[in-house]
Amino acid sequence: MLDFRLKVFSTVAKRLSFTKASQELYISQPAVTKHIQELEQQLSTKLFTRNGTSIELTSSGKILLEKANQIFEIYRETEFEINKLNNKLKGNLKIGASTTIAQYILPEILVKFHSYYEDIHIDLTSQNTEKVSDLLKKNKIDIGIIEGPFQSAQFDYIPFMLDEIVLVARVGHPLSNKTISVKDLAELDFVSREKGSGTQDFIDSELQNSKLLASKLNVIMNLDSTESIKNYLAQSDAMAFLSVSSITNELKYNKLNIIDIKHFEIKRQFQFIVLKGEQSELVRLFMKTCGIMKK
Repeated sequence: MLDFRLKVFSTVAKRLSFTKASQELYISQPAVTKHIQELEQQLSTKLFTRNGTSIELTSSGKILLEKANQIFEIYRETEFEINKLNNKLKGNLKIGASTTIAQYILPEILVKFHSYYEDIHIDLTSQNTEKVSDLLKKNKIDIGIIEGPFQSAQFDYIPFMLDEIVLVARVGHPLSNKTISVKDLAELDFVSREKGSGTQDFIDSELQNSKLLASKLNVIMNLDSTESIKNYLAQSDAMAFLSVSSITNELKYNKLNIIDIKHFEIKRQFQFIVLKGEQSELVRLFMKTCGIMKK
């Protein structure tokens, strides 16, 4: 069913390389060039421009790539609907998830989902909330699962599960087994996530609600992953706000501990995000299965 020329174009557009596209598709580079030229002749437009040794999409190419992604989505939904009609649950589902969810929440769920529907192939992309939202907007994923308060009129937001963010320090830290106040936070050293992190945006918002601006915290370093932050904390006196879901093993094996903050807690709702409108059967099946698993 899939127009192979469109697949060739999409691969070149994503790789911005005829050579890489030929390697990925297992066809010769002249064959890739021929497919692109035939598309350009059919559409009476140039799809790529050359800039020295590199290529980039023209305005027409960008439009075609957006439409191609939509066509591929229709193909995949059609395949799933027909398979379902024949009592065969098959298909491909592309998921984008915020880092914490992808690393610490989804693996167990995906194992169970695969055991139920082994013929449904899943591609999971891990990015921060802002980038997951952007991927969904561009139809590069079918569904997102995010941590932050990011809101857009283009999406529907469906509750997934509750999470708590806690103040974390190494075992043996001077404040271990003590309770501190929100005001005390301004006197401590912090390691935090990068800009665009849903977790960090939510933390900043909650601190502001408690009359403490995030800018007042002494952030000595920004790291782009929870794992990096945990490893840093284990060897320093710095602290960090982390999802309790991400430190299960560290608590179990006595590597990190939670510092209590008097009259202060950060709880949040993880959310599915989907483009507004009717969702595919695969998306609905995945959300339904996740709901069952988290009950």
